[in-house]
Parts: sequence; C-alpha cells; structure tokens
Amino acid sequence: MAKNAKDDQAALFHGGTLTDGWRWFGAHPAERRGKAGWMFRVWAPHAQSVSVVGDFNGWNQDANRLTRKGEIWEGFIPGLEPYTAYKYAVLGCDGKVHMKADPYGFHTETRPATASKLYDIGGFKWTDKSFREKKQKHQVYDSPLNIYEVHLGSWRRRDNGDFIDYRDLAKQLADYVKEMGYTAIELLPVTEHPLDDSWGYQSTGYFAPTSRFGTPHDFMWFVDHMHKNGISVILDWVPAHFCKDEQGLYQFDGSCCYEYSDPNKWEHASWGTRVFDYGRPEVKSFLFSSARFWLEEYHIDGLRVDAVASMLYLDYDRQGGAWTPNKYGGHENLEAIDFLRELNAMAFSVDPGVLMIAEESTAWPMVTRPADIGGLGFNLKWNMGWMNDMCHYLKMDPWFRQYHHKDITFSMMYAFSENFVLPISHDEVVHMKGSVVGKMPGDYENQLRCTRGFYAYLLAHPGKKLLFMGAELGQWREWNSNQSLDWYLLEKPVNQKIHQFFKDANAFYKKEKALWEIDFSWEGFEWLVPDDNQNNVVVFLRKDKKGRDLMCAVNFSPNTYENYRLGVPARRKYIPVFNTDAVEYGGDGFGDTEPVLVERIPSHGKEQSAAIRIPAFGAVFLRGEGKLPKPRKKKEAKELEKP
Repeated sequence: MAKNAKDDQAALFHGGTLTDGWRWFGAHPAERRGKAGWMFRVWAPHAQSVSVVGDFNGWNQDANRLTRKGEIWEGFIPGLEPYTAYKYAVLGCDGKVHMKADPYGFHTETRPATASKLYDIGGFKWTDKSFREKKQKHQVYDSPLNIYEVHLGSWRRRDNGDFIDYRDLAKQLADYVKEMGYTAIELLPVTEHPLDDSWGYQSTGYFAPTSRFGTPHDFMWFVDHMHKNGISVILDWVPAHFCKDEQGLYQFDGSCCYEYSDPNKWEHASWGTRVFDYGRPEVKSFLFSSARFWLEEYHIDGLRVDAVASMLYLDYDRQGGAWTPNKYGGHENLEAIDFLRELNAMAFSVDPGVLMIAEESTAWPMVTRPADIGGLGFNLKWNMGWMNDMCHYLKMDPWFRQYHHKDITFSMMYAFSENFVLPISHDEVVHMKGSVVGKMPGDYENQLRCTRGFYAYLLAHPGKKLLFMGAELGQWREWNSNQSLDWYLLEKPVNQKIHQFFKDANAFYKKEKALWEIDFSWEGFEWLVPDDNQNNVVVFLRKDKKGRDLMCAVNFSPNTYENYRLGVPARRKYIPVFNTDAVEYGGDGFGDTEPVLVERIPSHGKEQSAAIRIPAFGAVFLRGEGKLPKPRKKKEAKELEKP
C-alpha cells in the first residue's frame, strides 16, 4: 500500500471514522520482494514493543518484531501458511509482556486454545443475490417478521454430544425454520468467545465467527444457505462490554486501550467485564468496522445490539454513587449516544434494508427514531416492558389475574411510541425462570393449552415477533446451553400436536396481512374489549392497509364462553379462521365453526354486536366480511338482513 494510502487509513482510524478497518488491520496475505507471506498491523499506542509469535518461530519474541508507525505496529513475515496460529507479544507500558490474540483476526483456535489463526476470507462464492434484492424491495415496517432465536451450540447436537458444524447446521436449521414458518433467525453471538457459559456475550474476537462450528467460509456458507431458503439472519452483537480474559482486548498494551481509564466508567462489576471507551476515536473505528464487517463480508441482514441501556447510562448498575457525571452533571453517556447514532447511520449507508435492533430495557425516548430529530437511529427495539408484564401475568394463578389485567393491556398505552419487537427470548427461559410452557399454570395438558393461547396473543399484538427455540416442542424444562433441545418430545402425540400448532400459527401469521402490515400505528389496531378483567378476556381488531379487519379474542381464564357478546364494526358477519383449541392441536374443538352474524344489538359503545365462542385459555380469530345494511323498517332494527 502506498504511503499516502496508509496515511489516509491512519487518519480515518484516529479520527474515529474508519469503518472498514478489517481491510487494513489484522493479518492479510501479501507479497514483498517476490516472497509470499502475511502483513500484520495492530494498534498498541502505549506498547514498548510488539512482535508476532507462534509455533512457526518457537514463540520467540525477538524473531519477528513489528515496526512502530505512530501508535500502530506493522510488519511482514514471509512463508507462513494459512491456519498458522499466532499472537501478538505486546511489551506494555507496565513492563510486562501481554500475549494477545489479534483484535482484527478472522479466525481463531478452538477453545480452550486462544491464539488467532491466519485466514484469507476472500474468494467465497455467494449465491444470494436474488434474496438480497428482494429484501430491499420489502422493508420490515410493513412486512411479516417472525424471528426464531437460536443458540447454535444447543439447538441440536450430534448423538455423541459434539457440536454440529456450520454447514450441517445450515442444512438442518434452514429446513426446520422453513417448515415451521419463521421468517428469520437470530443467533446468539457467534463472535469468538472463550467461555461456553457466556453464550457468546463476552467476546474476544469481534471479527471472527467462533471456530466451535468451523471456519469463516463455513459460516459464510451457513448464511448463504439460509438466504437461499428465504430466511433472514440476524446476529446478536455486543458493543457494550468485553471480557477480561488475558488474550482479549483487556488492557491490551498494559494500559486502558479499548476500555475507559476512569475507574467509575471502565467496568461492569456484576458482569465482570470492561466497558468500551466510546469517546476514543480508535475504539469507535474498531466497533464501526466490526458492525460493517458482518453486514458486508457475511451478508448479515441485521444486528441486534445487546445491552444498550448499559451504554446509555453512566450510573447503570453502579452502586453508592460510584459513577462520573457527564459535563452537564447528568447520568447520560453522551459519548455512547453519539456512537449509537453514528453506528446506525453507517449501517443504513451500507445496507438500507438492514435491521438495527436495540435491546434497550428502559424508557429512553425515540430509540427507533432518526438521529436528526433526536432519536438513536435504530429501526426496531425489543419491547422489554411488554415481556416483563406478560411473564408476570402468565405465571400467576388464573384467579388472581383479574387484579392484574393491566399486564395484558398496558402495553397498548405505548405500543406505537417505538417500532417494537415482542421478545420471549433466551433470557426468559433460564436461571429458574422456567420454560415458556413451564411458566403456565396447571398440569402439562393445561400448560400446553395456555401456551397456544399466549402465542396467538403474541402474534396478534402489534409489533414484530421473536421466540426462543424450544417452546415449539412443548419443552417443559429450562434451556440448558450445554446440551441439545429435547427433540425426543416429538415422539409423543401431545408434543406432535403443539408442534403442529406452532407451524400452523406461523403460517396463519404470514398469510394474514392484518397481523403485520400496520404494526407501528393506531391505524392497524382497535380495541373492542379492553377492560373485561373479571373474565380475563381481551378482544381487538387488527387491520391491513385496505381496512380489512381481523378480530382477535384471547381468553386467559380457565372458563369457556359460549355466547361472549361484544360490540363490533358494522360488518355483515365474522368468519372463524383460526382457533387455538382445535382438536388437531390437542384442544377440545370449542369455538365457532360457522360464520357469526352481526346483530343490531348495542354493546361496548357500538350500535351492533356479535356473540362468539371463546375456549378456555385459548384464542380465536375471525375475519370481518361484508357490510351491515341499514335497516329499512323499524322491525328490522334488531335483526340482520339475511345474507
């Protein structure tokens, strides 16, 4: 690379605007004076010296020293082969040698080994052009989005307990997700991480898909295969913090390099992790480059940004006043706010159809609004309030639910303040919280009945959808990240029926435009019965862009309702289209099977009403058809004209 080009890259890096740093930093195939080898480049501003070490030179720190270029160290080593393991031996400002993996490394040894490995990520043959073109034409806002959240290490394992590799996982997972009718998968972090039990949320390799399941090209094949099957791929990405393992970013050159130097800001003590310094331009360049890397090199369709709240608040999880206020005396992290806005702007410039999803657990305003009007610039946000309310409600004895009806209605007070995703994620099925089925009251049969009703409510509520793997099996035990899901359950008829329910419910969701065309506006929703706390019932309409409505009636009580009357729009009739209590799903078949005629009987503030059947712990959907004719004579005022 010419000197001026190097200077340009360095200037962008030090200015916090280098967004493709992986092309320059790290290890890349190169040729010097007719010799093939690898060029190494690493940022270590306070180091006294840096060398590349590995088996190839007997881990000799004097054999392959890099040259300092300002704060950046670089050098060429001839004759190295792909997959060669290496580390940087960094003599820090503290006088100690720190053995570091490459922050920009593309591939790593498999844990418990911790070195980086030489790998050329170029040359993969992508076949997903048509998928990517189609994605640009169908933006998320008025499209179905039903996400299946997956932990690759425990979705399925080989019979001997070993991990399945990326390519075999892709084949099995794509077939399954397609069969089940989900539109996207979201992967718990695949960035390299040393500890299985961290689920990937404490990373050491922000540019390396974990080697637990194969090589970088194998993971590209995984994504490409998903796309060929019409499935979007979202990655959990963690710019909030990083682990303190010695080979990682922690005190990289013997001093605070990637993390804050202020003890009141540098660590999340309860997580045992370090916090990125969002005010340092080089750190911003690193994180921007990581995000762009996954979108550009791996064709990832979206990033779910983890732990955003911990980034936004300087006093997040800091006890006893141990935090440093911002320049205005407030607790907002102004540097992190700017970082997130710039991150989202960069991501949408790379891929206008990208999904930038915030996992933000507070009431921070305008998370999914543009930065130029004061927002953070995401286009989706997890609705953690809805999730907490629902988990609280579902665990409750049904008799007491009448006193907590707001748990299922309060979300509509703020449902359109952001572009929400409704998540029932991995965090809700671990640490003694119980599985989705296990949260429900009663015996197993009743729990499955409740699960069907709740999932129908989830699909009907405004917002995009996310469900963690395993619920569709009727899995009763909590998720264990160290073993496969309980696939053996599908040998039992009762579990085959709940599995079929999820498949059919997802297909129904995708088919019914009213459930997703207007997810972020009151134009797509109308309450019919919001306040029946004594019967634990809610009824509402979802509407598509043409104004066609779908009635959604959900019963969270153990009682069946034979003639549940409610006020409705002036439709001629309502046609039953889906029932969670169908016999083929394990139910009793209770519900309307014939069209329900609308009658001129006032109810719930409307001049006409209908009487429907609602099963215990179940949900029914009815589609409105026709228009109720105006009565021509007084005697017709209480009955509907014959169709």
